[in-house]
Amino acid sequence: MPNWKTILSYDGTPYHGWQIQPNLPTIQGTLAQAIHHITGESVLPQGSGRTDAGVHALAQVASFSIESPIPPANFHRALNHALPPSIRVLSIDHAPSDFHARHSAICKTYEYRIHPTSSICSPMLAPYVWPCPFPLNFQQLQHAATHVAGTHDFTSFAAADPDLATRTAELSSDQPQHATSIRTIHHSHWRQQEGIFIYRVTGTGFLHHMVRNLVGTFAQAGTGRIPAHAIPKILAACNRSAAGPTAPASGLFLAEVKY
Repeated sequence: MPNWKTILSYDGTPYHGWQIQPNLPTIQGTLAQAIHHITGESVLPQGSGRTDAGVHALAQVASFSIESPIPPANFHRALNHALPPSIRVLSIDHAPSDFHARHSAICKTYEYRIHPTSSICSPMLAPYVWPCPFPLNFQQLQHAATHVAGTHDFTSFAAADPDLATRTAELSSDQPQHATSIRTIHHSHWRQQEGIFIYRVTGTGFLHHMVRNLVGTFAQAGTGRIPAHAIPKILAACNRSAAGPTAPASGLFLAEVKY
């Protein structure tokens, strides 16, 4: 059957994450329903990553196979007509038969957005940021973020993953590191844009809640509760209790996936 690759953007606020769940709205389930509505075929699209409840995507990648000989341009229009406005198909086209949205990925980029307390957070913006209730020192945020670049064991920044057994079983044999807590972070930095603090991180993969746990810990450095140079010690502890709290889901975006 022809293999398809699609890039999606979505507002994760009304959804219980990517992965399909009984009697709950999810991105994967909603996309599968739209495909079935158009083609009559039942498929389970595979995403590049399972974003959690309330997490958004600027460019989530999904792959699936169907028998219907529908032209890509027609399929694109039909999907956006069938999907709710909170999910948009940015592109869709045929892909090589061995392409898999998750297994074929070589790195992912996430963004996390914080609205600091120095100004009032617009209700139009609030669902897409963390309206942080305490003042943050931008330089300390940046200093803390530099310490996670490179290859490390990120156990201290990983939540218990309820789907770990399933995810490990689904991993391809050429990605053994994903069965461990070791990840390589290529870029880790903050920037300011129109009053928003934006953290951008690119890596080979991410553990459950890893980016949100990193941001929660960086925020502690930004408030002075911990020194920014404590991050290496937290990494070395390999203990979740050594790191800071989990930042809210509302500020997190899956920004890019590279193949």
